[in-house]
Amino acid sequence: MSYRNNIEQQNLLNQFLKENGVELPGETLGKLYDYADLVVETKQFGNLISAKDSEKFLSRHIADSLVAYVYTVRECKEIPALVRLRSPQVAGMPSHAQKTTTSAHPYLKATEGSDLIPHTYKWADMGAGAGCPVFPLAIVMPQVQFYAVEPRNMRVQFMQMAKEKLGLENLTVVGKRFETSGLTDLDFISCRALSTFENDWERARSALKKGGMFLTLKSYNNVAQLESDPAIILHKYTLPNEEQVYALVTRGNE
Repeated sequence: MSYRNNIEQQNLLNQFLKENGVELPGETLGKLYDYADLVVETKQFGNLISAKDSEKFLSRHIADSLVAYVYTVRECKEIPALVRLRSPQVAGMPSHAQKTTTSAHPYLKATEGSDLIPHTYKWADMGAGAGCPVFPLAIVMPQVQFYAVEPRNMRVQFMQMAKEKLGLENLTVVGKRFETSGLTDLDFISCRALSTFENDWERARSALKKGGMFLTLKSYNNVAQLESDPAIILHKYTLPNEEQVYALVTRGNE
């Protein structure tokens, strides 16, 4: 069944976003559903996802991919023509499950009625695989230039095809290892369940501009020890119908 018609999965994703204060336009949601269909239904590039996960792609993988978006924009009151945030804080998230800071990333400060992030800002995703989290992020933030960096040829071919079908002009697919990609002076670098936090950070830090931000999505059990590090912020969260606790881990490049 197409995710365009999978009401149960759509409701789970939309409820997750609503609980976190985010409301996406119908056109944006539709593009997320189309991306999910491409991942689940495309076979010529190998198995992009397990059969089990293909049944919950919106509630598991799309929702997880958008966690970085929820947190990086949570302090802004409004982003015209893109998304509305119901609260400057993360709505529906228990206070004990949050670790907040007094201000957002310096690039994310915005006044009501202004664009959040100009086109000149660059965000790279290391080890993009089949495109999570970079494709969902590129869909919801069309004003940011994204780079999906992935060395495996079949994954690169799939992402290039998906980019063209979805019309994502703000996304560039880079078929190389991150260290040889040539990308530098980046505002944001992300990755999802790639390696340990320490290894991911070491790979990313030299390509970040001063004041840039590194974001990674991990199982909370694998990064709980980082809570004592003052340079690192952990945001704990859960996904729809999942018991496991996850964490968005962020670190700024001073």
